[in-house]
Amino acid sequence: MKIIDGFVLRPLGEEFIVIGEGISQINFNKMISLNSTAAFLWENVEGKDFTVEDLTKLLTDNYEVEEERAAADAAAIAAKWIEAGIVSE
Repeated sequence: MKIIDGFVLRPLGEEFIVIGEGISQINFNKMISLNSTAAFLWENVEGKDFTVEDLTKLLTDNYEVEEERAAADAAAIAAKWIEAGIVSE
C-alpha cells in the first residue's frame, strides 16, 4: 500500500485531518479525521510502501497493545484509508 500523492496530514486542534492538496486532488471533497494514533501511523508510512504488518509493528513497538489487537486495528485503519481513496493497494 502507499499513500496517494497529494494527500497531507494537518493538525486541527487535538485531532488531525487528511486533506487533498494540488490539482490532482481537486475533486476530493471530504476531510478525513484521524486520532493521534492514526496520525502517528500516517506520519511513519508517508512516502513509503507499507503493509498491514508494518502498521501492526508500529503499533506494538510504540504502544502497549497486544499483537492480535494491533493487527486488527491496523487492518481496520488500512481498509478505511483504502475505502476513502487516500491509500492505494
